[in-house]
Amino acid sequence: MTTDIQDQAPAPADENKLIAERRAKLATLREGGIAFPNDFRPQHKAAQLVEEFGSKTREELEATEVPVVLAGRMMLKREAGKKAVFATLQDSSGPRADGRIQIYVTLDKTGEAAMEALSHYDLGDILGIEGTLFKTKTDELTVKVSTLRLITKSLRPLPDKFHGLSDQETKYRQRYVDLITNDQARRTFKARTAAMSSIRRFMEKNDFMEVETPMLHSIPGGAAAKPFVTHHNALDMEMFLRIAPELYLKRLVVGGFDRVFEVNRNFRNEGVSPRHNPEFTMMEFYAAYTDYQWIMDFTEAVIRQAAIDAHGTAELTYGGKALDLSKPFRRMTIVGAINAYAPHYTAEQLQDAEFIKAELLKFGVKPFSTAGLGALQLALFEETAEAQLWEPTFIVDYPAEVSPLARASDTVAGITERFELFIVGRELANGFSELNDSEDQAARFLAQVAAKDAGDDEAMFYDADYIRALEYGMPPAGGCGIGIDRLIMLITDSPNIRDVILFPHLRREE
Repeated sequence: MTTDIQDQAPAPADENKLIAERRAKLATLREGGIAFPNDFRPQHKAAQLVEEFGSKTREELEATEVPVVLAGRMMLKREAGKKAVFATLQDSSGPRADGRIQIYVTLDKTGEAAMEALSHYDLGDILGIEGTLFKTKTDELTVKVSTLRLITKSLRPLPDKFHGLSDQETKYRQRYVDLITNDQARRTFKARTAAMSSIRRFMEKNDFMEVETPMLHSIPGGAAAKPFVTHHNALDMEMFLRIAPELYLKRLVVGGFDRVFEVNRNFRNEGVSPRHNPEFTMMEFYAAYTDYQWIMDFTEAVIRQAAIDAHGTAELTYGGKALDLSKPFRRMTIVGAINAYAPHYTAEQLQDAEFIKAELLKFGVKPFSTAGLGALQLALFEETAEAQLWEPTFIVDYPAEVSPLARASDTVAGITERFELFIVGRELANGFSELNDSEDQAARFLAQVAAKDAGDDEAMFYDADYIRALEYGMPPAGGCGIGIDRLIMLITDSPNIRDVILFPHLRREE
């Protein structure tokens, strides 16, 4: 949107002095009556006004005199002579628009008292206005103000209006300021909301029921991850923030809910990086009488539709490089991916456990002593091929030893009907045909306990109640977990997971 306001960035000023000046203004307001009124009800939004009337001519607007009742934060202000002031108000409107509209305050239309009051208002103040629409000489849609009120006094000055917050950590720590001053940040989180709404609509359209399962677990399960530990005082027992909802969701499948999904937080006590946050959002779903092939097709469709609904198209750009989610996603095995992206390894070498161990040491990776050939191949894949999987790719047929909840293949010994989806070199989803053989699951849990005893702190616990649930009989099923934060990173072209989480975790502020 163009603007008539050609304001220049103000000279740096001592922030404490500015805050003191604003507090003095607030004190004057308190003396005059109610400083923070709550009786103004806006009836219009800036983006909708621009969309509906932005193409109208000056003559059409003058003939209709469209009434406007609007509230917003004042982001720019410029005097236009002694008897007029231009300003820009910003509200929350528009799925992709910036939600800004220009206002025009004049001595003859708005009155001397309002003009005098406006001269004491600061950038960041929230105003309520009434008026009519018109267009300036440069065809800028503007509200000619008849009534002007201060709704909320801003005590802290906004950062430079041309650059916003410059320090990245401050953007994350003070997200509220980032959202006020950064158009892209607002668009990112509106896109996130659009994607989440799309996912829920898609799931419900396909007969999935949304459910809620516990966040506090007595046994952490459903994923290979290190949990956060807490203590329940009344029950005097150790508990864990959940690392995944999987085992509870599959208990519901046992109970007769054939299609369930949950969108909620998981917590993993692991490192923080551009792609990891200890608290993150997953969408996990399960469908009875399906297998991992069906789940892959469905996962692909969910992701593609979310991109279309949030971005307008499934053809994206990420980091300056094209990313096309509209084409069918590729499918490769672990060894196939190594062959494709690290072709210098021979077939014999990839079947030689000792050779792979030596190769992993070159990458600084020391596998657990209990790792078999499948786990070693997976570790080599992660070092050589994973980061190169730019286009959407399902890596399939994971070894059983690293897939304790997945159904074993009926035709190939040692592997499971499991996949992970990789896009732009990072994992986005993990799914499989579910293991519904209670005796096999019990044996897998025991193997995980042995791995934990051997030093793997991400190995799973033995969950006796889940085994009991399987003993009642769970229909054959497939399931998948999709990392929502990483999906939003793709859709919004965001390089860091903190860019798509409103309040990401940071070190304590000193």
